[in-house]
Amino acid sequence: MTFTDSIKTCFNKYATFEGTASRSEYWWFLLFLFLGGAAANVISETLGALFTLATILPSIAAACRRLHDTDRSGWWQLIWLVPVIGWIILIVFLVQEGRPNRYSQGLPAAI
Repeated sequence: MTFTDSIKTCFNKYATFEGTASRSEYWWFLLFLFLGGAAANVISETLGALFTLATILPSIAAACRRLHDTDRSGWWQLIWLVPVIGWIILIVFLVQEGRPNRYSQGLPAAI
């Protein structure tokens, strides 16, 4: 999946917490969020805050779909609340390859 395809897909599934997301879809979208947030903050802190507010739901939804691709519940995102160890565990989960899972009827998302 390309950078632009990933952005389109994640915004088309703005609040869709069902299904799966491939590694490329998730990480390209995360790169977009980082670059977009940085650019918006350079222009204005208010614009940066608005960008973050507008993209918080699709970023949570994309991470949920990414965790589904690794056969984990989206609720695993809450491990982020555990300092350092939780962050490391969540990143490891998000980096793993897709595998057959209960969220996509046994078919891993395209990698």
